[in-house]
Amino acid sequence: MEKQRKTKRKRKRRIGRYILLILLILVIGVGSFLLLTARDVKQTVDGIQKETKAIDEGVTSEKIKNKERINVLLLGIDEREFDSGRSDALLLMSLDPSTESMDLVSIPRDTRTEIIGHNTVDKINHAYAFGGVDMSLETVENLLDVDIDYFVEINMQGLADLVDAVGGVTVENDLDWYDEGFYKKDYHYKKGQIDLDGQQALGYARMRHLDPDGDFGRNARQRQVIEAVLNKGANIKSVGKIDDLLAVLGKNVQTNINLASMRHLLTDYRNVRNSVQEHEMRGEGTKINGIYYLVVPEDEITAIHDVISK
Repeated sequence: MEKQRKTKRKRKRRIGRYILLILLILVIGVGSFLLLTARDVKQTVDGIQKETKAIDEGVTSEKIKNKERINVLLLGIDEREFDSGRSDALLLMSLDPSTESMDLVSIPRDTRTEIIGHNTVDKINHAYAFGGVDMSLETVENLLDVDIDYFVEINMQGLADLVDAVGGVTVENDLDWYDEGFYKKDYHYKKGQIDLDGQQALGYARMRHLDPDGDFGRNARQRQVIEAVLNKGANIKSVGKIDDLLAVLGKNVQTNINLASMRHLLTDYRNVRNSVQEHEMRGEGTKINGIYYLVVPEDEITAIHDVISK
């Protein structure tokens, strides 16, 4: 596997910072997306491309053509004024068209691991601050011993815009709590089924201090919001809403998926949402030199590896 990873890193690949939106639009089955004028789609896609050395384009192209399982790293980025930001959320999306299933693996941001290319052991979310998407990709690959084929990066405000573009989402809330005032002042997240607009969904996905499960609870809500967008987007018929999605895409997304790959995803991978399995990496919280980390045991890492490598 290590040799394979090193081989993959030899080539450049057009990837980007905020691919979550584009992947959602394609995989959820919004056929209307590709029915828009070729010029509209091409302009949007061309505008969200970026290069990286972390992924081999040829390897992934063969996987797509052969309809094999592919892995996509989703990163929710907390952008900051004076630095490059950190990956506030990490989610590995594993798509298997043969079983029409999708595995969503939440990787806690405080997970202690080797930061590939930085020669340190640190919180996994620091990989992005140290070396951007490339370092994040290589660090997650090393942690789970899997190949990543695409990545998704989205700033948290972009997630709010996406929710608004699909007309809001509905989630099942397990906690009764009030927003801390950062997104929707004094907004009441009632227990049970609730409808959320973009800013409300953002607050819902980011809250952790009021949750007894902390980051684990927040990770579960992030998966909820993503799945809700998947389900809502799959039923979009209005060209006007598709236009809204394209606008959000252009502002918030960059990707390595070209138009040909998009069509393969749309036709061959669209049914993976028929069965969605959620997985949470678990570990033990501890302080090392006064800094909090989540130490994930090897058997837990192996179990996650086995899930997304079957």
